[in-house]
Amino acid sequence: SPSVQQSHARAQALEMQGCPSSEGSRTHHRDAHPREYTTGMRTALLYAYLAATLPAQTPSIDPARLKADLTFLTSDALEGRLSLQRGSDVAVHWIVSEFAKAGLKPAAGDSFLQPVPLIEYRMDRAASLFSVERDGKKQQYSAGVDGFTGGFSEDVEVRAPVVFAGFGITAPEFGYDDYAGIDARGKIVLVFDHEPQESDPRSVWNGEGNTRHANSRLKTLNAQKHGALAVLIVPEPVRKHPSNAERMARIPSSESRARRIPTQVLAGSPVRIPMLSVSEAVARDLLGATGKTPAELQKAIDQSLKPVSGELPGTVAGIRLVSAERRRGIGANVIGILEGSDPALKNETVIFSAHYDHDGAHDGNIFRGADDNGSGTVGVVELARVFGRSATRPKRTLLFAVFAAEERGLLGSYHYAAHPLRPLEGTRAVINFDMIGRNEAPSRQTDGLIEIAADTSNELNLIGTVNSPEYREAVESANRGVGLTLNYKWDRDAALNIFQRSDQFPFALHDIPAVWWFTGFHPDYHQTSDSVEKINFPKMQKILRLAYLAGWKFADGRPPRFQAAP
Repeated sequence: SPSVQQSHARAQALEMQGCPSSEGSRTHHRDAHPREYTTGMRTALLYAYLAATLPAQTPSIDPARLKADLTFLTSDALEGRLSLQRGSDVAVHWIVSEFAKAGLKPAAGDSFLQPVPLIEYRMDRAASLFSVERDGKKQQYSAGVDGFTGGFSEDVEVRAPVVFAGFGITAPEFGYDDYAGIDARGKIVLVFDHEPQESDPRSVWNGEGNTRHANSRLKTLNAQKHGALAVLIVPEPVRKHPSNAERMARIPSSESRARRIPTQVLAGSPVRIPMLSVSEAVARDLLGATGKTPAELQKAIDQSLKPVSGELPGTVAGIRLVSAERRRGIGANVIGILEGSDPALKNETVIFSAHYDHDGAHDGNIFRGADDNGSGTVGVVELARVFGRSATRPKRTLLFAVFAAEERGLLGSYHYAAHPLRPLEGTRAVINFDMIGRNEAPSRQTDGLIEIAADTSNELNLIGTVNSPEYREAVESANRGVGLTLNYKWDRDAALNIFQRSDQFPFALHDIPAVWWFTGFHPDYHQTSDSVEKINFPKMQKILRLAYLAGWKFADGRPPRFQAAP
């Protein structure tokens, strides 16, 4: 019939916009995946293509529509949406079709897709080694067994003196620099994880919370800037929370997940040196050359906020990292825009974002990721529809972005921040949805680390407003007509590294008011049981209504400002 022919024509047009593949950018989808699609896959693709031809709907937020969309995204056909796998490709097709139907314009020229070049690899644990030499003695450690974890996308071998650089931080806004007075050029740098004074509620470093300087990627880039050849990160010895390794161990099946899913990094990443996490026992051996324990060194920094950095006398470390397998692939950010109505202000941007990928399928089990982050993906798509059908437009341009490979390390959003389709200096605010569909509930990951209310059925966490009180004020003003309970507890947390763990973070690194909208962890986090049946759709409806109102405020009124030092 003509309508079916039109649908196939639309399907071909969407495909020609450059849908992603695991082999290369701008490759025809069938050629990109030579293996045949299952019947379920073909049905899912047809659903996505036909959706672009459906009649426009009224601009209301309908929980039934949210459920229908999320049921599709979490269906067997999408296979858990693992990055660089065909299930995530189907999700991309669906988002593209919905953006087109909503009336968005492609943000990347004539395409909704921004290719994200990726390298996927697995470390050869048997061939990868870490060693320490001092006083003519050599101690060797094996990967993932008795000393270190990590890797690098290229085979690398480094042997160099070791220098201790405190927390590895250079923070002018706090008058603090661990690299002051030391020369890290040509050396391997050892640093503590997190930040100084995390146990001091009066600390300028966001009290007992974190700032962006706690991020290990930022520490690696800082070491690289100072000429280091590699970075070793060790848990800070004086702490009130689990180490990152201990935190991950609290999540059921986290170790098998880490072994099952290959590591991914951005091709052309600015990080060009390896970073390893080493055990506290290894750090004690290394720092023994200073004559002080790791705890004594940390306490000295915490008390004075002055560096105690220095070269470790007579200490040389060796790193050999070997990949068992490596391949290149192309993911895609899906990005559309609604141009603002003001001739001048339309050059400025307000972003609604989420990520569409999850953990895939393994041994017959599908990690559906209904909350993480099917809920956020559906939320961005729904707001695109609502704004697209509005009779009026705000003054600033709205950008709707659903990012690739967040679960692999915020890769899609880091790529966008490095290659923005709209100028970052004109980006005024980011509303990032990641897990907006559940009621927060106690779990092994959070036990003893954060207080969770007895009833969270109406609660929304906002993470990052510590860097923009004006953002918080605007959302609270809009919330008077919505009535959600807003919670800011994660801005006061340093145990779980929350602020660093979603796609608003790369924007915050560029001094953009960027906040993660989050309904909290629960026992189904990263489990096969994160399914659509457990989503609180009326709550999602309220969150999206609040985001719509707050987005209007940011795009039509005075935008919020960023402050690096609370």
